[in-house]
Amino acid sequence: MKKKNYVYMLIAIPAFVLFFIFHTYPALQGIFYSFTDWKGYGDWNFVGLKNYFNVFKDERALDAYGFTFKFAIISTILVNIFSLLVAMGLNAKIKFQKTLRAIYFLPYILSILIVGFIFNFIFTHFLPGIGESLGIEFLAKNILGDPKLAWLGIVLVAVWQSVAFNTILYLAGLVTISEDLYEAASIDGAGVWRKFWSITFPLIAPFFTINMVLAMKNFLMVFDQIIALTGGGPGTSTESISLLIYRGGFEGGEFAYQSANAVIYFIVIVVISIIQLKFLEKREAES
Repeated sequence: MKKKNYVYMLIAIPAFVLFFIFHTYPALQGIFYSFTDWKGYGDWNFVGLKNYFNVFKDERALDAYGFTFKFAIISTILVNIFSLLVAMGLNAKIKFQKTLRAIYFLPYILSILIVGFIFNFIFTHFLPGIGESLGIEFLAKNILGDPKLAWLGIVLVAVWQSVAFNTILYLAGLVTISEDLYEAASIDGAGVWRKFWSITFPLIAPFFTINMVLAMKNFLMVFDQIIALTGGGPGTSTESISLLIYRGGFEGGEFAYQSANAVIYFIVIVVISIIQLKFLEKREAES
């Protein structure tokens, strides 16, 4: 046992050291600088909680929070609806089932930035060209250039790519449900809708919880899709918190201020995730 423990320690310690150097230490350093006025260069002084108070007075930061929450909530709902529908379809006895599963998973393995640039071309040139040819006014318009519609393009791309991963999780839950339950329900006269609400959904509730929490967390940290599609524009209409922290901290000389913003946002994400888990786990117990 001592030899095994020694081997385990030899494996674990290097991983722990690397994790601490490249993750934990920078995080602690960021928290430290959030209490200073450091610009990312030069000297610095302690300012206490000033940066934290200023975040709540910053209209640009508040707008970014508003956009991020709107985007995350809508995208989370859409992703879980579509991925559950796709998973149920792929779980049915259909031809080319394995092939279709592989095709639906392809978007997830593609680079987010590459996908974003492709859709940028589609929204900017391809669709407007088709719209002009067919005389469809809405299609002829580049929605990424409209402050009121640009967020829809980001939602579409994010949902399209994220559905794949959530579908795999739902499929993992659906295959655990015995066919005997559906056969017994059919004998009792239950329809498709009744089977879904009385059998399928209650039995995949743990997978629903996982998908909701992971999707919300990932969408709250949206960054790559915005960079590739709009760059935060037009103006700052699609600027997320992650993008604001990056730009202000590394390009705008607001390293300490945006570090405080990052700490606040980390706390927000943790609180939202805990609330989701508590609420959804309570619902699991009731069902």
